[in-house]
Amino acid sequence: MYKLDNLEYLYQDLEPYIDTHTMGLHYNKHAKKYLDTLNKLLAENHFDFSISISELAQKMNLYPWEKKEDILFNLGGVINHNLYFHSMNKQKVESTGALRTDLIKKYGSLEAFIKEFIVVAMKMKGSGYTFLELNPNGLEIKNYTNQNNPLFFSCIPLFTIDLWEHAYYINYNHDKKKYLENFFEIADFNVASHIYDRIRRNEI
Repeated sequence: MYKLDNLEYLYQDLEPYIDTHTMGLHYNKHAKKYLDTLNKLLAENHFDFSISISELAQKMNLYPWEKKEDILFNLGGVINHNLYFHSMNKQKVESTGALRTDLIKKYGSLEAFIKEFIVVAMKMKGSGYTFLELNPNGLEIKNYTNQNNPLFFSCIPLFTIDLWEHAYYINYNHDKKKYLENFFEIADFNVASHIYDRIRRNEI
């Protein structure tokens, strides 16, 4: 069965930007509920869990399952949370390598990229995520509602911010912009840089 990725930090390590209670609740309750529901639904469909969770997201159209909408929702919930938890750390980690070069080339600077990311994220209506993704047009900042994920649309997710209120409400109430601005004090682009470098080397 699938598992949540282990955190690379303690719940309290993201203080004061994200409080200890929110992180513990987010990982152990919200994300785990998606995981448990996904595993249960897949087991009911006699799935053998022989492929990675990202491969499953890309191949969902091959399976004539009942409750496919529920499976997709919870599958997105697991993948999105895993990437979100990898997209932050106790210390800020900027993009490196090809990703850094291409972000600067497209946006002019890393500061301008962050500013644009926040602008796009502020346009999200309701719950969802803002992603940095790689699609046929190149790097793009894009909003996805609910638990949708770029993998469902043949794109590659690199970095994400969770915009469901449970991710930030205790700290910020309805001040989503402050949450977004503060998130970049703990944003970690290590995974994004690694994935992008592998793509550029044709390893993915």
